[in-house]
Amino acid sequence: MIVQRVVLNSRPGKNGNPVAENFRVEEVNLPDTINEGQVQVRTLYLSVDPYMRCKMNEDTGADYLAPWQLSQVVDGGGVGIVEKSKHANLIKGDFVTSFYWPWQTKAILDGKGLEKVDPKLVDGHLSYFLGAIGMPGLTSLIGVQEKGHITPGSNQTMVVSGAGGACGSLAGQMNYNSHIILCGQISQYNKDVPYPTPLPSAIEAIQKERNITRERFLVLNYKDKFEPGILQLSQWFKEGKLKIKETVINGLENMGVAFQSMMTGGNIGKQIVCISEDISL
Repeated sequence: MIVQRVVLNSRPGKNGNPVAENFRVEEVNLPDTINEGQVQVRTLYLSVDPYMRCKMNEDTGADYLAPWQLSQVVDGGGVGIVEKSKHANLIKGDFVTSFYWPWQTKAILDGKGLEKVDPKLVDGHLSYFLGAIGMPGLTSLIGVQEKGHITPGSNQTMVVSGAGGACGSLAGQMNYNSHIILCGQISQYNKDVPYPTPLPSAIEAIQKERNITRERFLVLNYKDKFEPGILQLSQWFKEGKLKIKETVINGLENMGVAFQSMMTGGNIGKQIVCISEDISL
């Protein structure tokens, strides 16, 4: 079976701006058979996210991120439907997601790396599992809960830097009160600087004078809170308390375009690429 995939065509350099031409679409042959424990999936939606800019470098600067390799298929968040299965817990017709979904129209994956998702949690909007009811939503929710230092009834003020993106557009909805939270540094990802980025001396002086703490937050350190977090986000969505925004581009051939647009502020809410809306088997 011939399928399409996206590979890393070139690196922008640590101080360069990524462009659509850094990616290349090519055709490859997908085996007709699958092995025990594997599933064949059809890709429905793919995600492009700021952290992927780090994966375009030979050195990602983060021990939890592996770099993409030149001329090899790239990966990220994805949602699809199972077409064939030799995995005990997955059957044909199941909807699944993964943080390491290859940018392909169809793929053969190890079933152990997939998580089954229930379309009822998102009222059939499967792409929401890549955004508000997925990792960005969890980042917003858990970040506010664990690092926001929120005190109910204290009349705090909350300022969200980058409030138009996948996480920022949600973070301001996660609290009844207010607080100042800084989350994400997309504006620095095209620069060869350490993370977190050092503050200018004048800002650092104000930080010390006013006893302002600066603490790094990584949602992957809170995996035990993922399941209840997803259920909470889903409930708020169904109750109309969580407003979800997406920017959708169609076609695997536009993955690079979507990535470049996301890195230059072209999206409101989560940037999604729709690969297929066909869920028939």
